[in-house]
Amino acid sequence: MEKLRKHSFDQESRLKAIIDNAIDGIITIDQRGLVETLNPAAAYIFGFTAEEVIGQNIKILMPEPDHSRHDEYIENYQRTGVKKIIGIGREVLGRRKDGTTFPFLLSISEVQLEDRIIYTGIIHDISKLKEAEYAFRKLNIELEERVQQRTSELFDAIKQLKETNTKQKQAEAEVRKALEKEKELNELKSRFVTLASHEFRTPLSTILSSVSLIGKYNDLGEKEKIDKHIQRIKSSVSNLTVILNDFLSLSKLEEGIVSNHPVSFNLVQVCQELQEEMSVAKKESQEIHCTHSGAEMVFLDLNITKNILLNLLSNAIKYSEKGSITVSTKVSDTNVILTITDQGMGISEADMPFLFSRFFRAHNVSNIQGTGLGLNIVKRYVELLNGYINVQSEVGKGTIFIIEIPNGHAA
Repeated sequence: MEKLRKHSFDQESRLKAIIDNAIDGIITIDQRGLVETLNPAAAYIFGFTAEEVIGQNIKILMPEPDHSRHDEYIENYQRTGVKKIIGIGREVLGRRKDGTTFPFLLSISEVQLEDRIIYTGIIHDISKLKEAEYAFRKLNIELEERVQQRTSELFDAIKQLKETNTKQKQAEAEVRKALEKEKELNELKSRFVTLASHEFRTPLSTILSSVSLIGKYNDLGEKEKIDKHIQRIKSSVSNLTVILNDFLSLSKLEEGIVSNHPVSFNLVQVCQELQEEMSVAKKESQEIHCTHSGAEMVFLDLNITKNILLNLLSNAIKYSEKGSITVSTKVSDTNVILTITDQGMGISEADMPFLFSRFFRAHNVSNIQGTGLGLNIVKRYVELLNGYINVQSEVGKGTIFIIEIPNGHAA
């Protein structure tokens, strides 16, 4: 009997530790809607202390109209048995202690104890995700405005053509240029909206399904499965960040607001920082190594250099299942050479001519998520630094990217 009690105590301690350290909020209420427990994550999300919430009606965490109607929701379910929320993940609004509201994904499960029923809610704050969606919509509006501006410029060019016969040839050239630019912008906008809609949908669906499953596994005390779905959520959020960064980088390059501002920095230190940062994203069967020769200090644009390395390192991780990924740097009096080597799936000869084209994806990576923008952005960054990029690859054996950039210290 003592052994049984100890086992029960260990199980309860383990479950409490899981709940207390969960990244998502977990709240339990009784059949009257009164809060019985909430974990630290839930208290932090809503801005309350546990003492301020426990024993209170759960509706204090809800804005109107849910605040006034929550008791009615519980009463209807207990009377009819019809589940409108329980077992179904959905997006709702929460109310913090300071009165502000925020969006979150809510998954509710019903738990039958020996003598009563309680309800468990899993809360995943999606405020940051909504901010990313807002940034996407804002960027779409800006693209619309740019198209309208180009159209206006086209009409002005046509008007000038009619008014000045002596400048007819010049005006015709400007019209053709404006038309081509407008066509290019429209194509870019169309591809952008289609790709963004598809690429955002997959990680969002993964997040929603994982949140729902976490609630069910939590009731069963299955920590391994909970951890698996938490990792899926983290990976999906990371994918969304990469996609958004690709779109924002492309937009800045199209608008011409990215320029070369060289500064003096330690290239070895930057590579070591990137190695540490990307070690979280690498697969268990992968290893990232850095090698260097020559002087450590260089005179380049720090942000552009980091973006080039980060993008190529991310690709090496994504398109390799195992093996070594090496970032080699070499500094001479005149040049800086960056070499990223992986042992991944490689690139076919047929795909090589299109590798740096916007939205292009190699035929052997169709099942791997991506925008087809990364290498196009890298090439444009390299050109901003007055450098060039070369690729060597063999299908099934890996890929080597070699970048050579003039070293500003030589000037």
